[in-house]
Amino acid sequence: MTVTLAEIELALVRLDLVHSFETSSHRKSHLEHIVVRATATDGSVGWGECASPSDPYYCGESTWSCWQVLGEHLAPMLLGRPWEHPGEAARLTAKVSGNHFARAGLDMACWDLYGQRQGEPLADLLGAEADAVPAGVSLGIEPTIDALLAQVSRHVSDGYRRIKLKIRPGWDLEPVRAVQAAFPGVALQVDANTAYRPEQEAVLAELDGRGLLMIEQPYAATDLLSHARLAARLDTPVCLDESVTTADVLRTALHLGAADVVNIKVSRLGGLGPSKTVHDLCLQAGVPVWCGGMHEFGIGRAANLALAGLPGFTLPSDVSGSDKYYRRDIVTPPIRAVDGMVAVPRSRPGIGLDVDVEELARHTVRTWRIRPGAHLTAPKEQAA
Repeated sequence: MTVTLAEIELALVRLDLVHSFETSSHRKSHLEHIVVRATATDGSVGWGECASPSDPYYCGESTWSCWQVLGEHLAPMLLGRPWEHPGEAARLTAKVSGNHFARAGLDMACWDLYGQRQGEPLADLLGAEADAVPAGVSLGIEPTIDALLAQVSRHVSDGYRRIKLKIRPGWDLEPVRAVQAAFPGVALQVDANTAYRPEQEAVLAELDGRGLLMIEQPYAATDLLSHARLAARLDTPVCLDESVTTADVLRTALHLGAADVVNIKVSRLGGLGPSKTVHDLCLQAGVPVWCGGMHEFGIGRAANLALAGLPGFTLPSDVSGSDKYYRRDIVTPPIRAVDGMVAVPRSRPGIGLDVDVEELARHTVRTWRIRPGAHLTAPKEQAA
């Protein structure tokens, strides 16, 4: 069954965070993501989410670069051109280089439509075996150790099975020691988001031997050699996140021994298809994977959960309940964690849940409707 898109609408949606979040590069109190609504010629609608970072710190993309690339390039390339599978739809836009976050939002909408045509939820189409996945939480850098311990206490009480701490030079050994002293039974890992340089290896070596699940992305994304040297020195597994942008990069990292663990993010890899490929390669190589997140709204979170049900995901994910981040999400039913487990959405074909269009409209600050032959019209400004 072929799908032909008649219209693609982009909505810039802003949601306030329940608790502000700080990484090694910046702090944020709200998020703006691009929601993609793809309408086929038969009237069916597929939903996607471009969960790009607001600024080009995590990667080279930002909200506004994704907005432009989606509206001026990716969407026009796909409109009016029939395809049978999301992989074929991705090939229609292959002329655009990189821009994985922008690409992932459109890819997700195509998978949603494909699932509706097949009458199956994404989880089943991708080959997910689990009905629920264990969830951890990612905690940002706090102003004080006491403030951090209060956050850890809250989430441990909620049943989350793993805590991830953001670290940077000067905020690393002390928070790890404090959390382990206060919560000796909690599974703990750390994430540096590329904040360290190879000459700072001694600090990372001090974290070794503390029973951490992993040390995630200590060095620059392109520095696979330094990651390989660190992995050879430490007993603690070294996890790659920002480094793994394509299957080819993953193959190189595995060959060098730079990745004991891989964090798979749908957005970073450009969609569900490339993410499944990376999963399959890691499963074949015996490298454990887990599903990371970009604080997605419910649309992207549902896609992450569908992927996280695949058999290679043996470690707790970052796909926690929406209520950890947002007072009210834009999907129904809301995604919730129960005793540290989050259900894989399977209540309907496609992404497996419904978009609350009224709630979506309340938080939309800008829209851009793209149709064949009219994609260069100015985007419409809309009040929040």
